[in-house]
Amino acid sequence: MTNRSMTLYEKMLVSLTAVLALSLGTAPSVHAMHIMEGYLPGDSCIAWGVICLPFLLAGFFSIRRTLASNRKALVLLAMSGAFIFVISSLKIPSVTGSCSHMTGTGLGAILFGPSAVSILGLIVLLFQAILLAHGGLTTLGANTFSMAIAGPILSWLIYTICKKLKINRRVSIFLAAALGDLFTYCITSIQLALAYPSQQGGFLTSAVKFLGVFAPTQLPLAVIEGILTVVIVIALETYAQPELKLIGYHKEAKTYE
Repeated sequence: MTNRSMTLYEKMLVSLTAVLALSLGTAPSVHAMHIMEGYLPGDSCIAWGVICLPFLLAGFFSIRRTLASNRKALVLLAMSGAFIFVISSLKIPSVTGSCSHMTGTGLGAILFGPSAVSILGLIVLLFQAILLAHGGLTTLGANTFSMAIAGPILSWLIYTICKKLKINRRVSIFLAAALGDLFTYCITSIQLALAYPSQQGGFLTSAVKFLGVFAPTQLPLAVIEGILTVVIVIALETYAQPELKLIGYHKEAKTYE
């Protein structure tokens, strides 16, 4: 992969932003992948937005380093963002204040790491909120955290662990994409449960209810996303080997064929 190590200045800036996010985002009523406009209380919208800040700052530095070392990586970066936009726009309505759809973030996390995907996801969510009325501007922070931060981090972790365990690469890609998708909806359910705890049973009961509503549609969608991601990576390995070499993926992949 490309060199993603931060400079001391960048680490200090990200750390400072994280401290501010924790101090501002841990109010007593921090409630809260596309939660619709106006569905979350105002303090929840602000809190989730603030919590996203250090991750987005790290993502900005990650993309800047990637493009500084190789401008041609912009092609794959743009493709990863376009994949997120297209695949996450195909939504299946749910009976709650959200919807079920694939996320597409696993591909970017595998190629560039989770930090870069936070920026790609934010851009996608912003365009979808403005152009497609999918999600919302007030809930942008909550949606960004679940789809563009939490999901990609788990996808990257699973891919990294599978690589260390010498698990078949295509199986690793499938697991990373599928489980990252499911984790996004686990986080969304938690966000909704925090905002609207059940009168009987509180947060846990509400979270289980939201998870139960999402599960019937999201489980098959996660499997489909895992398969699609594998197919796209195979296509990239066939037709875009020079570009993959530029970001270090091709060399890394050969270490655990």
